[in-house]
Amino acid sequence: MASMQHEGLLLLFRHRPTLAPELLRDALGLGLPAWSEARVESAELTEVVPTEYRADLVVLLLEGKPVFAIVVEVQLSRDEDKRKTWPLYLTSLRSRVSCPTALLVIAPEASVARWCAQPIELGHPGFVLRPLVAGPDAIPVLTDEQAARRDPELAVLSAMAHGHAEVGPAIAQTVLAAVVGLDAERVRLYVDLTLSSLNEAARHALEALMQSGHYEYQSEFARKYLSQGREEGREEGLQEGERAALFEVLDARGFAVDAEARQHILACTDPAQLKHWLRKAVTVSSVQALFEPDPPPKPPVRKAGKAGKRKKVPKTRPSR
Repeated sequence: MASMQHEGLLLLFRHRPTLAPELLRDALGLGLPAWSEARVESAELTEVVPTEYRADLVVLLLEGKPVFAIVVEVQLSRDEDKRKTWPLYLTSLRSRVSCPTALLVIAPEASVARWCAQPIELGHPGFVLRPLVAGPDAIPVLTDEQAARRDPELAVLSAMAHGHAEVGPAIAQTVLAAVVGLDAERVRLYVDLTLSSLNEAARHALEALMQSGHYEYQSEFARKYLSQGREEGREEGLQEGERAALFEVLDARGFAVDAEARQHILACTDPAQLKHWLRKAVTVSSVQALFEPDPPPKPPVRKAGKAGKRKKVPKTRPSR
């Protein structure tokens, strides 16, 4: 199950397909051929094999005909299976569109970005895939409101990559300025993504700025979303704490958490369920047993009491 952050990042690139080639060119220094159109293509990369392979997103650059194709992958955590499928995505897409292809991985968290950037040796001499990764170092810190209005998707991406840093409130303020005039659905999505990327201190700093009277875009809309984002952020923080504790217990017990189990835990947003798994993790015999239904409770066993003496009922005389 994909997270809101994962789907939100993909929607940034769907809403603005030129964001992918611009990141490759401006942030990662990749030379691209001349193109006049960027469009989102089908991410279905299955050929005649029975297994289905689907990338997160495919952006195709055209100059009358396809001249360059970009596989966009959003990576929020380590997943060893991706190192097997990423080369397949590229070769399959190149076969379909008959033009050069590149892999762009969006990884807002620094340690995940470093993992994604590791070369993938394919065995054939010289055949090594080096993913192009847009991590925090490559994603710009965007605090210029005019630039953010021209490119609100890049502003949101900047908030997601740097929202926990000291500059987070300034980026969030920039996003709130950039979304003015967009349709209501995109505004809600972009504000939610931005506020959920801020830590508690950054949210308080942004709230103080908005209540100071010096904030140009102070409005009921912004106050409402900031308050909502703070509550959601507090709840998300509790969930993250439960997940981290669960992984720590499983690791301490020597259990290897495979990709499927890890994704199952990360996708859970129910604090009660996470707490229940955390308690079970102390005694289960395997990671898989963690997700098995609990056995029904045994009915209480009643102990037979000692037979007491029957109480004598006094006889009553018939009335005359």
